[in-house]
Amino acid sequence: MVTFDHREPGTDPAAWARSTAARSAAPVSLDRVGSVVVVAPHPDDETLGAGGLIASAADAGVPVHVLLVTRGELSHPDSPTTTPEQLAAIRDREFRAALRTLHPTANATVLDVPDGGLREHPGVLRDALAGQLGNGTGRTLVVAPWRGDGHRDHRVAGEVVEEVVAASTGVELLAYPIWAWHWDTPESSAMPWDRARSLRLAPALLDRKRAALDAYPSQTQALSPAPGDEPIVDDRHAAHHLGPTEWFFAVGPEPSSRSRESFDAHYERKPEGWDFEGSWYERRKRAVTMAALPRERYRSALELGCATGVLTAAITERADAVLGTDISAAPLERARLRAPAARFVQAALPEEWPAGRWDLVVMSEVGYYLSPADLDATIDRVLASLDDDGVLVACHWRHPDDEAVSDGDTVDTRLAERWPRPALVRHVEEDFVLSVFPGPDVLSVATAEGLVR
Repeated sequence: MVTFDHREPGTDPAAWARSTAARSAAPVSLDRVGSVVVVAPHPDDETLGAGGLIASAADAGVPVHVLLVTRGELSHPDSPTTTPEQLAAIRDREFRAALRTLHPTANATVLDVPDGGLREHPGVLRDALAGQLGNGTGRTLVVAPWRGDGHRDHRVAGEVVEEVVAASTGVELLAYPIWAWHWDTPESSAMPWDRARSLRLAPALLDRKRAALDAYPSQTQALSPAPGDEPIVDDRHAAHHLGPTEWFFAVGPEPSSRSRESFDAHYERKPEGWDFEGSWYERRKRAVTMAALPRERYRSALELGCATGVLTAAITERADAVLGTDISAAPLERARLRAPAARFVQAALPEEWPAGRWDLVVMSEVGYYLSPADLDATIDRVLASLDDDGVLVACHWRHPDDEAVSDGDTVDTRLAERWPRPALVRHVEEDFVLSVFPGPDVLSVATAEGLVR
């Protein structure tokens, strides 16, 4: 069990800033989220841990409901000036002002569990959360304290929320740390960074989060000069939470990549898969993809998820050797007829990776069918097998797909985060995003042509 004293200086916020700046994590996305439920054991936890997320939901038009477990009346147990009853009323007013700052139309339910007493009353939170999840439509994102945070109410809240979410469908759970920033250390961190998710906060969002925290003077300022009335969240503590990124941890089983069986069933219903040849959208997107290639000719190209080989055929006109892969066998029969100059193998990414070196890898409309772990592993495979003068071309649909694990923007963002160099080309429009990620020896077209030095 973690023990700490909030009055101690704790870990230097600058040390965490340096550590987290070097970390890579999948981004938190509100795409396809129908509602957000935030569980806050005490007033200000919602702002410290998820204020930026709540404000982002407001900007995206996503409804938010906060379950405030206690009124935080024991924040100053030794105060000689303010009773717990007075603190409960003060913090209740502060909570409502802060929430209006973050999300003017957010709703809240105060459960009135005694501060420090959630372990004795877990059913109150359990029933309230289950009822709230039953009211929503579409996918729900639940945000709650990390159970390892070191505070008893936070631990119990995390455990109860995990239990309720595990019994629910269409619900994703993210956990936020509060006190772990104080007692944990970057060098030997107890936080589950392998499951980290990050939310970058634009300056306007960070300003709203800061303003919401300022709505809690009972916590950020001294109640009086007397001993026992010191601020709980002083400037040093606040610095942990007012950086440009909010950090969360995914809880529960990771989503799985789309299965081979589901693709087999799709091609059984629709042998051509999608209308690659007849659709103007598909023909135009294919032309944009080919036009984005920075070299006129390639030695060896690998296409991941080639489907029925329509794009593969276009690649054979620009590469000496082409290998197309797909998780399903059925479309490869058509691909071999459509692109006879190419080779094809059935392979599931990233485990069944083909041997070889490539100076062109094409990932078109496949990344969002991969789990976060499989997408990361696929990026690693591409980097390991790409020649220094090679490029990865990634093109993905930006609209919802019921069969997808994530979405095109998430895939493109993750590629950009993990790729060693900035994208050479990035084309974004309402329907799709296309990026060209270069190897270390790739030059701009004008530089390679000698038009600029």
